[in-house]
Amino acid sequence: MPPVPIEPALGLLELESIAAGIEAGDAMVKRAPVEVLRAGTVHPGKYLVLVGGDVADVQEALEAGTDVGGLAVRDVTFLANIHPDVVEGVRGRRQTAQDEALGIIETATVPAIIRAADAGVKGASVRLLELHLADDLGGKGYLLFDGPVTDVEAAVEIGTSAVGEARGVHARVIAQLHTEMADELAADGRFASRVKA
Repeated sequence: MPPVPIEPALGLLELESIAAGIEAGDAMVKRAPVEVLRAGTVHPGKYLVLVGGDVADVQEALEAGTDVGGLAVRDVTFLANIHPDVVEGVRGRRQTAQDEALGIIETATVPAIIRAADAGVKGASVRLLELHLADDLGGKGYLLFDGPVTDVEAAVEIGTSAVGEARGVHARVIAQLHTEMADELAADGRFASRVKA
């Protein structure tokens, strides 16, 4: 079965209430002909609704979800013409670091990390290695870029700027990542599963 198309636009709504999230997701698909790519719970008790489709339809669906979600809406992202690397990152693609620098951005919400990823790969010559979305992260998101040092620095700056003044944003650029840390990043990122092995 081919993957569900995410392009040309992606919308993501994050809510603090599961009940409000289900109602908001229902309102979104009733308002506009979007494809629900995924809707469900993440830690710590938040609800995400991810939709894709035509630009105007995704905008209209997000407006409906935001209206219905009200005060439970924690964050929202709308991306027209989403970068293909971000699409693959959302789908779970992982790549191994190969270049001279590693860039890391961490955010408190999933919509924020997707905004950062899209802005970073569009604004600088970097590869998006991974995009981690909420699961086993207490609802946080983080990404890894690689490329030449100056490009990674630019991508991290552009990505963090796209997030705005949100709390819980952390970013680093590491030149010449040690091979032991590169090996750890290439493995399963969950600490407990690695320790048990």
